Amino acid sequence: MSDNRNMLLDSAAALFADVKDLAFEQAWPRIDAAGFTDLLVPEESGGFGGDWGDFFAVMRLAGSVALPLPLGETIIARRLLAQAGLPAPDGAVSIAASLNDVPFGRDVAGVVVADGAKLFFYLRHNLELVAQSAAPGDPSVRMQGEPGAVAPSSASTVELGAFLRTAQSAGALDAALRLAMDYTSQRVQFGKTLSQQQAVQQSLAILAVEAAAVDVAGQAAASALDGGDASWEIAAAKLRANIAIGSGTGIAHQVHGAIGFTKDYDLHRFTLRLMAWRSQFGNDRFWSAVLGQKALKAGGTGLWAELTRRGDALIRSG
Repeated sequence: MSDNRNMLLDSAAALFADVKDLAFEQAWPRIDAAGFTDLLVPEESGGFGGDWGDFFAVMRLAGSVALPLPLGETIIARRLLAQAGLPAPDGAVSIAASLNDVPFGRDVAGVVVADGAKLFFYLRHNLELVAQSAAPGDPSVRMQGEPGAVAPSSASTVELGAFLRTAQSAGALDAALRLAMDYTSQRVQFGKTLSQQQAVQQSLAILAVEAAAVDVAGQAAASALDGGDASWEIAAAKLRANIAIGSGTGIAHQVHGAIGFTKDYDLHRFTLRLMAWRSQFGNDRFWSAVLGQKALKAGGTGLWAELTRRGDALIRSG
């Protein structure tokens, strides 16, 4: 754990609360000036020198306020560019699995795609916008163009993007849970608050379990990333987040009734983003296949040995 994490989160909480409702042009300069974009860049390279646990905590906080900015993408992109010895452009930078789905593609100065062997860096002025996502609340676009630089890289933007979405989903699910608890504790029906109804209590308990499961899975992936190999943990965490989004968003809207669908109520700010994040950087089918392939490759007794080895490593690192 970074020694500066509590200070980091206090600063992030105050800043995110101030900029979450501002337009991109107003919000991003304040994010940039605060230095959060260099969170994962080593100190010797002029960055904050944070670890993946710091990143998870900050992006979980960003998810809890539905921050509509490519902060996590930029943090990862700047780390990968620094590792590759490439200069980062001024402004926000996105990461993508491919140019077919670029988060915040309209607003960024560049895009990083890494496939585990090579890193491809695209400058925005060399990219052409092809189409925008039709999903509500999803600022992703499809683009085309040639990379301005290519460098060796062992990183995967699919995996790191999946980890980012897991962190954001943990925060957003927790925010949806808090909204549901507040609403049901105030809404009275048949002489009792909704939160006193047994069926509602059961629904809230399930939502709390789903949110907690994503949080724990994400923290395990962060510890594994800090240890160097998180391929299993990220796959499991993103799949668990996707499953939780499927059930958690439904429960949150169910206990709110009709008010949960109104534009003036905050719930949609979280659930729309959650549903978009579920399909980004690997949907349920993608990560199920990844985990299935890993299990088949390890074999019966080999699978158990690998899981216990990785679990023991996480315990030691924690």
